[in-house]
Formats: sequence, structure tokens, C-alpha cells
Amino acid sequence: MAVGKRPAAGHGTDQEPEISCCKRRRVRIGTTAAFEFDDTPCLDEGSFGAVLKARHRVTGKTVAIKVLRSNGDLAAANKEIQDEAGFLEACSPNPYVVGSHGLFRDPETYNLCLAMDYVGPNLHAFLSERPPLPEAIVKAYMWQLLTGANKMHGKDRIVHRDIKPQNILVGEGGKILKLCDLGLAMSLKTARKPYDYAGTMPYMAPEMLLGKPDYDAGVDVWSLGCVMAEMLTGETLFKADKKDDRTSQLSAIFRVLGFPDETTWPEFAAAEVPRVFYNAQQHNTLGNLFPRETLSHDGFQVLKGLLECNPARRLTTAAALQLPWFAPKLPTPTDDVSKSLPPVRNVLRIKIVPAGTLKKKNVLRIKFTAAAAPKKKNLRRIKVIPPATPGTKESLLQRIKVIPPATPQMKNVLRIPLAMWNKAM
Repeated sequence: MAVGKRPAAGHGTDQEPEISCCKRRRVRIGTTAAFEFDDTPCLDEGSFGAVLKARHRVTGKTVAIKVLRSNGDLAAANKEIQDEAGFLEACSPNPYVVGSHGLFRDPETYNLCLAMDYVGPNLHAFLSERPPLPEAIVKAYMWQLLTGANKMHGKDRIVHRDIKPQNILVGEGGKILKLCDLGLAMSLKTARKPYDYAGTMPYMAPEMLLGKPDYDAGVDVWSLGCVMAEMLTGETLFKADKKDDRTSQLSAIFRVLGFPDETTWPEFAAAEVPRVFYNAQQHNTLGNLFPRETLSHDGFQVLKGLLECNPARRLTTAAALQLPWFAPKLPTPTDDVSKSLPPVRNVLRIKIVPAGTLKKKNVLRIKFTAAAAPKKKNLRRIKVIPPATPGTKESLLQRIKVIPPATPQMKNVLRIPLAMWNKAM
């Protein structure tokens, strides 16, 4: 679960707010009445609210609309949704960040909503349906994610702070990945130190977990390394023993990457270290988890550089893109990589959504009914006819007569063997 400031929308006035991100300016706000909402379930749902699929009534364009959960604080909710819209606009044009269609107000609740490009499922759902991805596909995807993040980190120095598979969308046919959900993003040009603690713990950089007040875009680079490892294995790389516990999460990192010392991370070694880390292993075992059969030497150099505990020694997005792993020709968004993807697993997913979480309930309802009684098979039946009485022409052997199945209109009809009928006549 992401941590950080996640206010929700509430009730308020019709007054037109301002976008406050990298560039402050007034924007026109439309109304959600211009959209026709799909009957499909929510595209995504969390503590922030939900993302719904909708179609613009005039243009016919399919979009995803983010709706914040109502908790009564309209001012804080409006600021958050406006900031996210501003970050998306500042990132544009970026082919690897979801595009924005602006802000809209719900005429019933007066909540602000954010309309974005409809892309497809998130990477978490995409990976859960397949075996681990082959290295060639992971390389193409990582090039896209690093390129998108590099452009985001550039001019306006926007840091996402919550990169994880759930916040990465997969386009049709698996051709393209796009970063989404900039609700926890910040701009290093405008933010004041100390920076807030934010993100999702299994993908959170060590300096963030340690409360470093002046972290930088390196926290996104670390998260991308975690995503790369998950695409290759299908599993979360750093699994903590205790959920939402910083010390436990750091222990999970040090179990794989080794405990930092004065050589690897002097700043960490000089700080006060909790006693729980005193017995941590000193050796980096990341290579044991990614043998050559899974990841080539060049690919491992990228992963190792992204997952460097010391932020000063960690790769930047620009430096990572210059490594030999990305030197050969890479698939472009127009290439069809779906043929190279592993087949989809045949898995049934049931999502239980609490009743009344949203005013517009686009929830799939599943009704469990008792299993139907098995139908009687329309089989041919065999009837044993007792032997005839002595003195008749028939032998004393038992006879077997095959009775054809009854037609549907004659299910309850008494059947008399032909021999008995002839004898009665």
C-alpha cells in the first residue's frame, strides 16, 4: 500500500480551481456528464478511490477517469487531483507516461475527476497471468520505462515516488508500457526540504526508508530495478517479514544485497545503525537469484546498477540507457511483441468490492448457485427377458433385448418386449 498524502474529494462549491504544479495557470474544467461510464468493473481501486472506464459522448474516445474517495475535505482533495493533472501535463508529450485529458467535475457530488488515456491492464495483473517474461521482452520494457522516467526527471525534475507494477499500464498486445498514477509525485524544482516520506514499501529505496530528507530521482531508479527483477522472476524481490515496517524492509534488502560498509556506503556506515542489522550478511547474493540462464551479463549489470544501495553510486536513468544491454535494436511501440510473450495462464480472478464504496457502482456481481443435478444420459438400455416356459419353441436360455432410448416426448411410457406382446396375442 502506498504511503504519503492521499486526501480525497468531498463536497464544495462550483468555483474553478487552479492547477498548481510546475506552472501555475487557470484551466477550464468540464463535467463528467459528457461521459458515458462503462458497465465493466473498476479498472483500479485503492485507498485513493477508483479508476473507471468511460466513453466521451461526442468524440467516442475511450478514457480512464480517476475518482477520489469522498472523505469531506474538498480543498485538500482538489489540490491533490489538480497537482496530479499538472504533473501529467508537465510530462507531456511523453510516450511512456499516460496522457491527460484534463479535469472534470461530477455534477452530483462536485468532486473533481481526472480523465486520462485508456491504455490497458496494469503490469501487476499482466504478470500474474503469465510465467516470468523472457529477457528480450524485459529489455524492451525496461528501455521504455527508463526512457519515460528519464524524460520525467529532466526539464521539470519530476520524481514519481511510487513506481511499481500496479502503477505501470500495459498497452494492447503488450507493445508498450506507460507510467501512471502521479498522485505522490513531486517536483525537485519547487518542493521544500525535508521531503516527505512516500511510496510503496517493497519498492522503496533504502535512503527513503532511512528518512533521508534530501533524496532525489534515484528513488525512482531503485523502484525501476525492483520492477525489472519482478518481470524476470514473477515475484517481489524484497519481501519483508513484517508488512509496513521500515526496519523489516531494510533487512529484506540487506539479505539480498549485503550489509553496507564504509566502502560501499560511507554515509550509512557513519549513521546510527539499529542493532537488528549487526548480524546481517555482508555478501551480495543478487547474482545467485539471476543466473545466466535468466539474465545475461549485460542485463545483470543494468539490474545491479539500478539496485545500488548507495544513492551516490546508483545509476541514473540516462546512464542506464547507455549501457551495452540496450545497444542492439530494440522493439518500438509499433512492433508486435505479443508473439514473444509467454502464454496467458487460465486463472479465474474474483475481486470482492465492499458495497457502497462509490456512488456509481460499476461492480461485477457474482452469484453463486447450487450445482445442477446431473442429467440422465440418453443411453441404450439392456433388458434381460426370462426364459420361456417349457414346451414352447423358445430355448431355455435367457434372452437379452436392447431397448432403444425413448424419444423426449415419450419419457414415461411402459415398454413391453415384442416377444411378450406376440405371445399375448
